Amino acid sequence: MRLTPKSAFGQTVLLIGVLLLVNQVVSYGSVAYYFIQPSSQQINSLIAKQVHTMLLQDLLGPSERRDQFAKSSNIRFYNQDEAVDNGLAQATFYHFMSNQISNELGQTSNVRVSTDPPYRIWLQIDSYPNLWIVIPMQGVTENNFSPLTIVLLVISLLSVIGSYVFVKRMTQPMRALQQAANQVGRGEFPPPITPTGTEEIQDVTKAFNNMAQGIKQLEADRNVMTAGISHDLRTPLTRIRLAAEMLDDNNQWIADGIEHDIEDMNDIIDQFIDFARNSRQEEGGEVCNINDLIEEVVQARHFDDDHTIAQKLQSVPNTKLRKVAIKRVMDNLIENAFRYGSNHLEIHSLFRKKRNFVTFQVRDFGEGIPAEKIATLSQPFARGDTSRGSTGSGLGLAIIKRIVDIHHGEINYFNHPEGGFVAEVNLPLVKD
Repeated sequence: MRLTPKSAFGQTVLLIGVLLLVNQVVSYGSVAYYFIQPSSQQINSLIAKQVHTMLLQDLLGPSERRDQFAKSSNIRFYNQDEAVDNGLAQATFYHFMSNQISNELGQTSNVRVSTDPPYRIWLQIDSYPNLWIVIPMQGVTENNFSPLTIVLLVISLLSVIGSYVFVKRMTQPMRALQQAANQVGRGEFPPPITPTGTEEIQDVTKAFNNMAQGIKQLEADRNVMTAGISHDLRTPLTRIRLAAEMLDDNNQWIADGIEHDIEDMNDIIDQFIDFARNSRQEEGGEVCNINDLIEEVVQARHFDDDHTIAQKLQSVPNTKLRKVAIKRVMDNLIENAFRYGSNHLEIHSLFRKKRNFVTFQVRDFGEGIPAEKIATLSQPFARGDTSRGSTGSGLGLAIIKRIVDIHHGEINYFNHPEGGFVAEVNLPLVKD
């Protein structure tokens, strides 16, 4: 399992977070070593000297002088029971304070500190085991008991917010570039991206805009060239058709052959034009049901007794589609399955709820296609079924892939485990 993020945003935030954590640890260590520890040692030393002074002046035994000292210094003296009644049980024992004060007094000391206001230091020494000396901690309140922690937390929070804004400002233009690149890959051409971010990212954005504009111009030139070629080819084909019709009855077999070849050439020219147009004649789309489109495509075809299609349709939700384009995908897949597969086909529809896809499949019962050729089926001019007598330009499946890409879907080809070949089209569910 990968613990580190893959994106630049996540990696940068993680790096900044680790650096902040190290900074916090070093800051705490430095403050504790250079400030807190010397201050604590100084406080312990002052407490020890104060207790030593009280021992020299014999102020720890019950006397009128001890009472006067307690009133003037605000230091309290409690026996064990009085100490418990006044909050000894809520005080916390501190080992390092006890050790230092014991060393300075020359006798074992028991030092505790109140964790709730009023904050006080409780001290017991061996020479007076039943006496607790309670020294108030002046200037310490609940609001300033841990200022260092609050300051470091505020600094950390501001650092995280600042790093988040900085990293987002860097990665946002890259995400815009990614989305635009995906659109260009599908044959769409978004408006130029406004260069933002660092100087390097702005340069990449400008280069991408120039590249997208160049690709758009190349596609426009290709469309013009294809239209010109198709026009120039159809003119002599028309003359050849007229000449063939003028042949006498004895040469009718020649006329039929010429007519058949002309029809094939016209189909190939139509495929070239459709591929060049990128199947974008139908803009937008409308909400419809895949099952209805399958019914329309099957009913529109005229079958002889040898060709049949079994429809195995499940209930699927409506989705927004280019109806004419998707019907063309279905028709082409059915035509290919009849031509290169078998005379009996199955069409399945289903809804993949986990992936939010509406799916339809066209299955034949032929010999299938070698697995190593399946990956190249959607490439222009590639034909994976030459072993089954394939003819034509090899653009049919490439056009199908473009139509599916326009819908942000995916098309898969695979050999069925029980025999035959399956073409599967997954279309994302779009409500509006």
